[in-house]
Amino acid sequence: MTGGERTGGERTGGEPAGTEPAGTDTSAGRTQPEEADRLRELLRTPAYQKALLFSALIGVPVSLAAFWFLAGLHELEHLVWSDLPRGLGWNTPPWWWPLPLLTLSGLLVGLIVRHLPGAGGHVPAAGLHAPGLSPAALPGVVLAALASLPLGATLGPEAPLIALGGGLALLLAKAARAPVTDRSAALLGAAGAAAALPAIFGSPLVGAVILIEVAGVGGPRLFAVMLPALLSSGIGSLVFTGFGRWTGLSTGDLSLTVGVPSPRLDAGDVLWAVPMAVAIGLALHLIIDAGRLTAVFTAGRTLPRTVLCALAAGVCGALYALATDRSPVDVASSGQGPLAQLAQNPHSWGVGALVAVLVFKGLAYALCLGALRGGPIFPALFLGGAAGVLLAPLPGLGVVPGLAAGMAAAAAAALRLPVSSAVLVVLVMGGTEMTPVVILASVVGFATVQLLPAGRAVPPVGGPAPAGGRTGST
Repeated sequence: MTGGERTGGERTGGEPAGTEPAGTDTSAGRTQPEEADRLRELLRTPAYQKALLFSALIGVPVSLAAFWFLAGLHELEHLVWSDLPRGLGWNTPPWWWPLPLLTLSGLLVGLIVRHLPGAGGHVPAAGLHAPGLSPAALPGVVLAALASLPLGATLGPEAPLIALGGGLALLLAKAARAPVTDRSAALLGAAGAAAALPAIFGSPLVGAVILIEVAGVGGPRLFAVMLPALLSSGIGSLVFTGFGRWTGLSTGDLSLTVGVPSPRLDAGDVLWAVPMAVAIGLALHLIIDAGRLTAVFTAGRTLPRTVLCALAAGVCGALYALATDRSPVDVASSGQGPLAQLAQNPHSWGVGALVAVLVFKGLAYALCLGALRGGPIFPALFLGGAAGVLLAPLPGLGVVPGLAAGMAAAAAAALRLPVSSAVLVVLVMGGTEMTPVVILASVVGFATVQLLPAGRAVPPVGGPAPAGGRTGST
């Protein structure tokens, strides 16, 4: 990459002519400093060395805060959806269980959006590319997540976790009276978010790759942002592992144990992955756009419309339970638990149950994307996995390849992050056997949504609805 050019006897780095390092292009009297040279100079900068040290230090408190946040969410969800129904005499939640819970969730989130700074965090329909929030918005982010996720929102915890990690890193920098510029704020925000992410993905690598794609930068700037993030992420992973064993608490990290043998990939698996990824990409595009439409709808009269959309999501869970005689938690949840059950015993889900969960969870997902607060990853993974299992009886397609390809296509279509989606699914599957179909489905799913018409504009956090414009951003 050209970093700037000079003619004559002066290099771009200010060094005299004749001292060019090996590998520089001096043709036509011009020089091109290599990326390695620029990175080496950056690493020798005292300010950047201090940023690396501070990133290592903030990894501990940020990961501890994230641990307790996720453990609290996990315990509250278990209390609301398992302990409380059993205490009232039901082995599983009754069909109507999501109705009062999600109504309460909509009421609480509507009040937080209206009255607290930051409006409870960014709208999930905006994906993970939303702008950062100030530390003053952290209480609203935490409260909105607590009001959404344990009460049955069809969302995951990753977006509030990213906001929590980044905001806490900036708060710690301010408490330490460290000078914070726009550039250092980006570094610290990435490092804080990376320290918080290992708990839900089971690996610091996934969080780092997600942040690489979300940042959307390259060259020396990419390394400048990601080195602190990788360092803090690794330390955060160590803290999560050790602290989890010491306390005995679980944060519910995403990992699957596939209950059927993994076959060797053949031509049928690869060929079916392409049309399946296209179909899943189309479906996820419609769901995400419906979520953006929901966000526009709730931005007008926030409180009553948020309650209405949350109640409608609860109705989806109730109708699913009535239609299938299964637990409404399959719909009214992030999908992490049901996805693990689906992978462990895919044959226990009949065709009718799979079709019903795809329809009702897809509707609930769209409603929650625009009305409540959380992240978009987990429900997308479940919807893709369920679609893959549903299509597995196709000639030449196996259950495991269908599950893996479906999750990869859905994640890439929902997040617009193809590399992150492929890495996430490969690690979640616990092996590399399905890597070819995962990569293929991820690329095809991503390309499908990129070629479709631009999505609807998402209102700014706490702001009015847009005047009907559309945008291609996520």
